[in-house]
Amino acid sequence: MRCILLLMALWVLAGCKDQSMQRQNRYDVFGPAGLWPDGAEARPLPAHVVARGDLSRLAEITTPPQVSLALLRRGEERYNVFCSPCHGLSGYGEGMIVARGFPTPPSYHTARLRAAPAQYVFDVITNGYGVMYSYAARVPPQDRWAIVAYVRALQLSQGAQEADVPEAKEKLP
Repeated sequence: MRCILLLMALWVLAGCKDQSMQRQNRYDVFGPAGLWPDGAEARPLPAHVVARGDLSRLAEITTPPQVSLALLRRGEERYNVFCSPCHGLSGYGEGMIVARGFPTPPSYHTARLRAAPAQYVFDVITNGYGVMYSYAARVPPQDRWAIVAYVRALQLSQGAQEADVPEAKEKLP
């Protein structure tokens, strides 16, 4: 019996000798590494590598959809939820947040914003500007484009002249 216990103890001790699994060499994230010629642990991506989905994501954020009534309705809904608290329902920058002391955002009806390309408005929604924070995590790209279309509709509606719609003259009291 002693012999068996002694053999078992030797067998257990022999298993504890190799500590290579517990003490492995490793590099710290973004730490120095002598293995590579540039001395950096993090390896650069090979040339012409494109992450999965990047091309479709790029197309989604650079290609506006066709304007339709459904898109404008979605844009109005999303605008009222995310934009109107600061920019107001008509886009003049007189929202409820401003009434409570927050800085006034620019009016969509200034000449500069009327002349700005749609991509500019989309990029401001995506990345933020001034005190406006990014809405990229809150509003998906399709809804951002819908908001841009609705902002354009607001700009047209607020700057419309009677001469732009001659048939409306007969319909007005």
